[in-house]
Amino acid sequence: MGDKKFIIEVEKAKESVNGKPSMGPVYRSLFAKDGFPEPVEGLESCWDVFRISVEKYPGNRMLGRREIVDGKPGQYLWLTYKEVYDIVMKVGFAIRSCGVEKGGRCGIYGINCPEWIMSMEACNAHGIYCVPLYDTLGAGAVEFILCHAEISIVFVEETKISEVLKTFPNTSEYVKTIVSFGKVKPEEKEAAEKFGLAMYSWQEFLCMGEKECELPVTKKTDISTIMYTSGTTGDPKGVMISNDSIVTLIAGVKRLLGSVNEQLTDKDVYMSYLPLAHIFDRVIEELFIHHGAAIGFWRGDVKLLIEDIGELKPTIFCAVPRVLDRIYSGLTEKVASGGFLKHKLFDIAYSLKLNSMKKGNKHEEAAPFCDKIVFNKVKQRLGGNVRLILSGAAPLATHVESFLRVVACAHVLQGYGLTETCAGTFVSMPNELSMLGTVGPPVPNVDVCLESVPEMGYDALSSTPRGEICVRGKTLFQGYFKREDLTKEVMIDGWFHTGDIGEWQPNGSMKIIDRKKNIFKLSQGEYVAVENLENIYGLVSAIDSVWIYGNSFESFLIAVVNPNKQALERWAEDNGIVGDFDTVCGNSKAKEFIIGELGKIGKEKKLKGFEFVRAVHLDPVPFDMERDLLTPTYKKKRPQLLKYYQNIIDGMYKSGGK
Repeated sequence: MGDKKFIIEVEKAKESVNGKPSMGPVYRSLFAKDGFPEPVEGLESCWDVFRISVEKYPGNRMLGRREIVDGKPGQYLWLTYKEVYDIVMKVGFAIRSCGVEKGGRCGIYGINCPEWIMSMEACNAHGIYCVPLYDTLGAGAVEFILCHAEISIVFVEETKISEVLKTFPNTSEYVKTIVSFGKVKPEEKEAAEKFGLAMYSWQEFLCMGEKECELPVTKKTDISTIMYTSGTTGDPKGVMISNDSIVTLIAGVKRLLGSVNEQLTDKDVYMSYLPLAHIFDRVIEELFIHHGAAIGFWRGDVKLLIEDIGELKPTIFCAVPRVLDRIYSGLTEKVASGGFLKHKLFDIAYSLKLNSMKKGNKHEEAAPFCDKIVFNKVKQRLGGNVRLILSGAAPLATHVESFLRVVACAHVLQGYGLTETCAGTFVSMPNELSMLGTVGPPVPNVDVCLESVPEMGYDALSSTPRGEICVRGKTLFQGYFKREDLTKEVMIDGWFHTGDIGEWQPNGSMKIIDRKKNIFKLSQGEYVAVENLENIYGLVSAIDSVWIYGNSFESFLIAVVNPNKQALERWAEDNGIVGDFDTVCGNSKAKEFIIGELGKIGKEKKLKGFEFVRAVHLDPVPFDMERDLLTPTYKKKRPQLLKYYQNIIDGMYKSGGK
C-alpha cells in the first residue's frame, strides 16, 4: 500500500476462514503509535466536561444568540459558563421534581438554541438519557421515538409543540410533561390538560427548580444519549452512546489537533447551526465546552446563515457539503460576474496559490500576497476569523474541497463517522493536498481495518485494498436500544461493520467508494432507505416497476420507471398524445404525469420533501435478466442499473431535475 505516511500497522491481515471474509491489516493513526491517548484527567462523564469548564472559566462567554431590536437582528448577547450553570441546575432540579430519576429518558425537540444545550446539560447532571427528536426521519418518527424510548418529559421549541400534541393519545402512556423553550399558548395548555399532561413555559419550569436535591453519581459506562437514525426497515434505530464514547473522542481529537498545531483554546468561537440531534454537532459542541470556548446560535434560517456568521465571526466552521456547495456556487458566480479584469486576476491568483500548495507549502505561506489582495474577501465573507473548516455527514465534491482549500484562507478538512462510532472516525490532514477526495486517516483513538466483500468484488488483501470499513475502540456505541438482533448484525468480534466500502490510499488516508447496503445519504446529510421508498412508489397503478437513485453529491432523488403500458396509453389517448408506447415514454408530458402520480402517493404516505422523486426516465422495456439488471429472484442489481443508465442519470442531474 505504499508509504502509509499517516498510519501504522498494529495487526496482521487474516485470510478467509470458515466462510468468513478475509480481513486486511489493522491500522491506527500515526499519532497513536505509542498507544491511544489517555482520557483527560477528571473527565468521567459529559457532566464533568461542563462542570470542570465552569470551575476553570466561570466568566467566559458560553452560549449566545442575536438580540432582536424592532424586528432587526443586532449583536450577540451572551451567557457566561457560570450563568448557564445556574440555569442548568434549576432545570435539572425541576426535571427531578417531575419524578424523572437517573436512567429516565428526556426528549429534546427543536432547532439549536441555548435552551437545547441547557436541557442537555441538565440531563447530563442527573444521569438522564438525552433523546433528541427530529422529524426528518419520516412520518410518525417523533411518535415512534417517544414510545420506543419511553420518554417521560419533552423539551420542545415553541413552534413544535403542536407536533408533539398530535402524537396524543398514542404517546400518553409515557409522556407526562412538556416544557416549551419559550412561551405556551393557552389553547396548547388546554389541549395538554385533556390528555392529563403537565405543560410549562421555560420560565415556569425554572421556578419549579428552586428545591435542590443531590446529584447522582454518573459513571463512564452510563448511557449519555440515545440518538435515533434511519433503519432500512422504516423504523428508526436508537443508538446508545455512553459517557465513555464522548470523553474518549474528546481525548482523541485533542491529540489530533495538538499534533498538527491547531489546538482549540478558550478564545475559539463556534457557530451552532448543524442539528444538535445529530452526533456530528453534538460532539463538536462538547469539545468546545471542554475548552471553555464560545458557542453562538444561528437564527434558524439558512438564507440568513452568512449574515449570522458575519456578526458572530467564528474561528471554526463545521458544515455539511450542501452548505459548502452553496458557498462555492455563490463565490464562483461572483467571480464570473466581476468583469474580465477581476476574473483574470482571480484565475492567476488561484493558479499561483494552488501550484505553490502542490509543492508542499502551507496554505498561509503559499501566496500571502494573493491572500491579501484577492482571497481576503472570501475570508471576510465567513466573518474574517475562520481558521478551520470541517466538512462531514456526506462526501464533499473534490472540486469544491480543492477550491475552498485555496480561497478560504483556512484549513479545509473532510471527516467521516457514524452515530454508531460517535462521529469522528477519519479526518483529513491540514496542508495535505494529496488527501483531496478522501476522508483522511483514522483519528488517534480507533483501530480500523477493511473486510473483503467478495460478492461485490472488493478484496481487502489486494495491492489496492478495498472492502467494508470496520472500526474498533471505546468510541463505539453500546448497541441499539431494545434491538439486540440489529446490534449483533453489525458488531462482530468487537468490530463495528459500517456498511461503507473504503479504499486505503498509499498515504494512509481512506477513500469512500461504495455502500454495502441499499441506504445512502443525500448531499444535505439526509438518509434515504431506497427499498422502502420503492415499495411505496410501487403502489402507483400507472407503473410496473421503479428504480430510485440518489447519491451523496446530489440533493434530490431521480428514478427510472417502467410504466404500465395500458395505463400510459389510456392517459395518452385522454390527453391527445399520439404515437406508439415507446414514443409516449419519451414525451415530456408523460414524464410530468408519472412524477405527479408518484407525488400523490408520496403525499398520501407523508413522505419527507427529500424523499420525493424530482425527475424520471420512462423505459418502455421492463428491467430484465438479459441486460443483467435483475437477479434470478427478480431483485434489482443496483450497481448494474447504475452502469446501464449512467448517461440518462447524468442528464437528469445536469438539468437540475427539470
